[in-house]
This record gives sequence, C-alpha cells and structure tokens, in this order.
Amino acid sequence: MSESDYTKDLSLLKRSENNYPDNPDDAELESFENRFEKNDYWVTFDCPEYTSLCPVTNQPDFGHITIRYRPDAKIIESKSLKLFIFSFRNFNTFHEESVNKILDKFVESCDPHECIVEGKFNPRGGISLTIVAEHKK
Repeated sequence: MSESDYTKDLSLLKRSENNYPDNPDDAELESFENRFEKNDYWVTFDCPEYTSLCPVTNQPDFGHITIRYRPDAKIIESKSLKLFIFSFRNFNTFHEESVNKILDKFVESCDPHECIVEGKFNPRGGISLTIVAEHKK
C-alpha cells in the first residue's frame, strides 16, 4: 500500500491553516490505518500544556495529560490530537470529566486494544488531582 493510500482520509494534517475548535465535542480526532497491526506495541502521547476552565469559577486550570494506547487497526494522527486537546482551552469542565471525555473520544476514533489516559492537574485551592481512566477490549 502506498503512503498516500493509508493517509488519504486525513484532512487536518493536510490543511495549512489551523481552525481551533472551542469545544471538545466539536473537535475532530482523526485516525489512519495501522500498517503494523500484527505487532503488539504501545504509543504514548505526552501533552504537558493542557488547559481548561473551571465550570464554577471560570478560572483557568492547568494540567499534564498522558495518553498511552495499544493500537488495533487504527492509529491516532497527532496533529488532530493537538487540536482536540487545544479545544478544552476555553471549555468549562471538571478534571474527571475532561479525562473521561479524552478517553471516550480516543476509543471512538481508533478502537484500541487498550488505552490509559492520565491527567495530572496543578493545585487548585491547595489540592492537586491525578485522574486515570482506562479502556480495555
């Protein structure tokens, strides 16, 4: 299969301009064919600049999101992931909700064998939170 065949459905990577979605529900998370589906391997995305807004105070929240997954037939395209994570920036959400939204969107997009999303959030009111959500087939 040629390079262009398995990436033909990727629209965000091919755009020269970035249209930043302002809501994770409206953001696209694109995937493409895993050419090494027979191999059992892990992929890790490290997103140290996560931000969202507190749904009560409307103040910014900062965190570090790590996504680890074992791909099946599809792989997540990293630019679309960047835009998806960016879509939380002006979105009001609790930490637990954002980690689970990320996991759900990820599973919906690529249906991995296994996926772990961890959010480590900076202290708010003197308490920091770590949220871990998992998916296994």
